[in-house]
Amino acid sequence: MSRLIVLAGPTAVGKGTVVRALRDMAPEVYVSVSATTRAARPGEVDGVHYHFIGPEEFDRRVAAGDFLEWAVVHGQNRYGTLRGPVDERLATGEPVLLEIDLQGARQVKASMPDAHFVFLSPPSWDELVNRLVGRGTEDQEERERRLATARQEMAAAEEFDQIIVNDTVERAAAELLSVVRASG
Repeated sequence: MSRLIVLAGPTAVGKGTVVRALRDMAPEVYVSVSATTRAARPGEVDGVHYHFIGPEEFDRRVAAGDFLEWAVVHGQNRYGTLRGPVDERLATGEPVLLEIDLQGARQVKASMPDAHFVFLSPPSWDELVNRLVGRGTEDQEERERRLATARQEMAAAEEFDQIIVNDTVERAAAELLSVVRASG
């Protein structure tokens, strides 16, 4: 199995929550920190939650080939995975986990087809809708945009090497941890 594990799934499926639970179980697991052009939210720390960079700097780094993958997410902000830290960690022989969106996963698959691709799926469509509405962080227009994107993302599950159903965070995190450990 590849040392690079790519986790993707639809909005509100709980990717970040599952990855945080995995890190609680195994803090030594290296999870790449994404870069973004969006502003930091209260409590977010640069370099820990994201690398917060301005649009011009992001564009410069895209042009320089510094990103393994990048995308405009939900038609607004840019997110991407900086190539350097991932390559450095892989060179040490350690597994690397990327938590990214479907667009990014497809870009990684094109450049690193030997990576192991894991799709995080909700137990049902209704549960995904409930999670998105329940977190209360988006207005109605944004929820509708995210759900339209989620329908397309759900249809792409068969592009992945493995599907993990996020029925409970603990079980999904344990299954993902077993994938990471098998890659080491």
